[in-house]
Amino acid sequence: MGWFWADTPAKPSVAAAKPPPGHPTTGTPPPGCPMHQSAAAPPASACPYTPADSAAAQKDPNDQTMNPLNYMFSNLSQSRAPGQKVSLPTEREVSSIPKDDGTKWEYPSPQQMYNAMRRKGYEDAPEDAVESMVAVHNWLNEGAWNEICAWEGKFGGGVLGHLGLRERDPEWTPRLARFMGRRKDVTPKAQMYGFLGRIMPETFGGPPPFDRHDWYVLRKMPGDEEPREVRYVIDYYSGPPEPTGEPVFYIDVRPALDRPGLMMERIVNWSSDVWEKASGMDVRRREQAEAAKRNAGM
Repeated sequence: MGWFWADTPAKPSVAAAKPPPGHPTTGTPPPGCPMHQSAAAPPASACPYTPADSAAAQKDPNDQTMNPLNYMFSNLSQSRAPGQKVSLPTEREVSSIPKDDGTKWEYPSPQQMYNAMRRKGYEDAPEDAVESMVAVHNWLNEGAWNEICAWEGKFGGGVLGHLGLRERDPEWTPRLARFMGRRKDVTPKAQMYGFLGRIMPETFGGPPPFDRHDWYVLRKMPGDEEPREVRYVIDYYSGPPEPTGEPVFYIDVRPALDRPGLMMERIVNWSSDVWEKASGMDVRRREQAEAAKRNAGM
């Protein structure tokens, strides 16, 4: 997702639930997000990351060619940038997110992230904040992938598979084929919240999403010779900080309405949530989880 971090080393909190209602379609990004200033050019997407070929990187470290899988620069140098004062790690973290070939996506190192920021024009990027930025950035993407896996766990066989009316491929697991950052493209859902926020600000008022991603996930349905792509839309929101000062983020993950079947998945998922709340099932599950934690601590 986009580049952001807290000014303090406190561990952030991420919520996979729906963000507070009401998100206007315009507004300034969170103050702790210097890479999302309204006057700045949008940074390149930086997660997950396919490392460049080392030989190609040696040939032309300033190559502006973009990788079509993630819209990152094809070559991100691990070398120290001109005028850089703080030494940054060059180790890359391997994510838990599988690619279509079975390997894992890799995140850029702090040095690569800083070099990418400089190449996009952020000459005043704070060097001492890059490591914290990368850590939060990677952690939030892991949370987004967990949400996608939850959707695929329900609807990996489609709505009929979810209802038990069709078999599912037991050996197939979701994989991230490609993704792109679309921070300037406001989703219809965010636009709807923004419209409601202007009409009823007390109920639906709130900050807009500060970033958006589209992730293309491979799903293999029964009878498919090849897996199909399912586009997931991810809106990233910032929320009020915790009483202890930790920043809070909300991620709203859902399949895009590209096909009628995906629309049905969202309807079924929404109706299931409504039923759980109406029946009190969500409260019982929360109480059971809390009881399990207490018993585990005994």
